[in-house]
Amino acid sequence: MSPRCSLVVNGKPVRVATGDTPLDAALPRNVAAGRDGVIQDAQLPDALPRLRNTSRARPRLGDGAATRPGPAPSPLAVLRTVKRAGTLLSVTPLSGAVVEVVVTVSRDLDVAPGQAVEVAFAGVPARPYCPTQRIDGNTELNELVFHLRRDAGALGPALGGAVQPGHVVRIKGPAGGIPYRPGPGRLILVSAETGFAPIWAIARAARHREIAREMVVVAGAADADDLYMRPGLDWLRATGVQQITLAASRDRRGQADVRHGPVTAHLPTLRGSDTVHVAGPPDIVRAVERLCDSVGATCAALPFLPSRSRARSLVTPGDTGAQFGL
Repeated sequence: MSPRCSLVVNGKPVRVATGDTPLDAALPRNVAAGRDGVIQDAQLPDALPRLRNTSRARPRLGDGAATRPGPAPSPLAVLRTVKRAGTLLSVTPLSGAVVEVVVTVSRDLDVAPGQAVEVAFAGVPARPYCPTQRIDGNTELNELVFHLRRDAGALGPALGGAVQPGHVVRIKGPAGGIPYRPGPGRLILVSAETGFAPIWAIARAARHREIAREMVVVAGAADADDLYMRPGLDWLRATGVQQITLAASRDRRGQADVRHGPVTAHLPTLRGSDTVHVAGPPDIVRAVERLCDSVGATCAALPFLPSRSRARSLVTPGDTGAQFGL
């Protein structure tokens, strides 16, 4: 039996086994026990990403952990949110529509791949985004990198105009999201549009932390001209990832490495032992979730909502409904 200690969250004791993080301990029992679950936090108005664990895996909290559903504190409540001052360093085109935005911060921010931060450029409303890596992977410790579309909400059109390098940025986080963790089974990474940003961060972390784990990557966009992620996919191939698929519904140039159709048409046959991370438009995310449900696979979902929605979206890399044709 693993040694345990006590963690008090919002006045309620939580049992923690040695080796567990506070987030592990605070996971709602219906998620930890392998039942469908949604991680939410009433403090955050954003549409938070969902973790659906339909596998039959046992709880991670050790022998004797409760397996029946019951009230539990939100895992976000135990995360230590910090603030950082930042400066816009660069805006680099990745395609005709997508840019790579790099912000330097006063001190590095401990945000795991798949987690979000709230970003406020001076004069632009704050929004949550998921930090990623530079597309070439050469990211410094004091940098936060984002993939944005030029037509994205209030920020996109301002980049290069009202928002120039040297612009003041405020960062607060973590602000939601589902962090990547090493584990058994295949790691299936699915992205549409600039949903590649959190997927790229997860993929690089996984290749460094568990090089022997089988990885499958499916990345797509409505238009093949927006498949900006090729340099990142080349890096993954160089590290031994063999199962990589690019997909687009429109490919005017007939590119040989691009398959026709949405990413959901090119997923591998899923297994109950798979862990799937999916980021992109809600319809893509819902379709992948349903496929995971049908076989009992674990699905960590990052749905992006249109910026014109009344509820601010957890729009990680891309800030707009236009990018997804919404």
